[in-house]
Amino acid sequence: MSGYKLNMTKYTAFIQKDEDMYVATCVELGTVSQGYTVEEALDNLKEATELYLEEMPGEEVSDYSFTTTFEVGGKSVKA
Repeated sequence: MSGYKLNMTKYTAFIQKDEDMYVATCVELGTVSQGYTVEEALDNLKEATELYLEEMPGEEVSDYSFTTTFEVGGKSVKA
Protein backbone atom coordinates (compact mmCIF):
# COMPACT_ATOMS: atom_id res chain seq x y z
CA MET A 1 0.00 0.00 0.00
CA SER A 2 2.69 2.44 -1.00
CA GLY A 3 1.60 6.05 -0.76
CA TYR A 4 -1.16 5.42 1.79
CA LYS A 5 -1.12 6.31 5.46
CA LEU A 6 -3.42 4.70 8.01
CA ASN A 7 -5.36 7.41 9.81
CA MET A 8 -5.32 6.58 13.54
CA THR A 9 -7.39 8.47 16.10
CA LYS A 10 -6.88 8.32 19.87
CA TYR A 11 -9.88 7.88 22.12
CA THR A 12 -10.25 7.81 25.90
CA ALA A 13 -11.32 4.57 27.60
CA PHE A 14 -12.93 4.57 31.04
CA ILE A 15 -12.68 1.10 32.60
CA GLN A 16 -14.36 -0.03 35.79
CA LYS A 17 -14.81 -3.33 37.59
CA ASP A 18 -18.39 -4.60 37.68
CA GLU A 19 -18.71 -7.82 39.69
CA ASP A 20 -16.62 -10.39 37.76
CA MET A 21 -16.17 -8.36 34.54
CA TYR A 22 -14.51 -5.12 33.49
CA VAL A 23 -16.66 -2.61 31.61
CA ALA A 24 -14.90 -0.29 29.15
CA THR A 25 -16.51 2.87 27.79
CA CYS A 26 -15.21 5.14 25.04
CA VAL A 27 -15.72 8.57 26.58
CA GLU A 28 -15.92 10.47 23.28
CA LEU A 29 -18.29 8.16 21.38
CA GLY A 30 -20.19 6.31 24.09
CA THR A 31 -19.35 2.83 22.81
CA VAL A 32 -19.23 0.20 25.55
CA SER A 33 -17.87 -3.32 25.87
CA GLN A 34 -16.70 -5.71 28.55
CA GLY A 35 -14.24 -8.50 29.28
CA TYR A 36 -12.95 -10.71 32.08
CA THR A 37 -9.64 -8.80 32.11
CA VAL A 38 -8.76 -5.14 31.52
CA GLU A 39 -6.95 -6.12 28.33
CA GLU A 40 -9.91 -8.12 27.04
CA ALA A 41 -12.32 -5.27 27.84
CA LEU A 42 -10.08 -2.79 26.02
CA ASP A 43 -9.66 -5.09 22.99
CA ASN A 44 -13.43 -5.58 22.84
CA LEU A 45 -13.96 -1.82 23.13
CA LYS A 46 -11.58 -1.21 20.22
CA GLU A 47 -13.54 -3.68 18.10
CA ALA A 48 -16.90 -2.19 19.11
CA THR A 49 -15.64 1.32 18.34
CA GLU A 50 -14.28 0.28 14.93
CA LEU A 51 -17.67 -1.28 14.06
CA TYR A 52 -19.48 1.83 15.28
CA LEU A 53 -17.28 4.10 13.15
CA GLU A 54 -17.89 1.89 10.08
CA GLU A 55 -21.63 2.50 10.51
CA MET A 56 -21.25 6.18 11.43
CA PRO A 57 -18.32 7.32 9.25
CA GLY A 58 -19.04 11.04 9.62
CA GLU A 59 -18.90 10.99 13.41
CA GLU A 60 -16.84 14.00 14.46
CA VAL A 61 -14.93 14.02 17.72
CA SER A 62 -13.36 17.08 19.23
CA ASP A 63 -9.57 17.03 19.50
CA TYR A 64 -10.01 18.63 22.90
CA SER A 65 -10.85 16.21 25.67
CA PHE A 66 -9.42 15.59 29.10
CA THR A 67 -10.04 13.64 32.25
CA THR A 68 -10.32 15.27 35.65
CA THR A 69 -11.51 14.50 39.15
CA PHE A 70 -13.96 16.23 41.44
CA GLU A 71 -15.20 15.88 45.01
CA VAL A 72 -18.69 15.78 46.46
CA GLY A 73 -19.75 15.96 50.07
CA GLY A 74 -20.32 12.71 51.88
CA LYS A 75 -21.27 11.64 55.35
CA SER A 76 -19.70 13.60 58.18
CA VAL A 77 -17.05 11.75 60.12
CA LYS A 78 -15.86 12.57 63.60
CA ALA A 79 -12.32 13.98 63.53
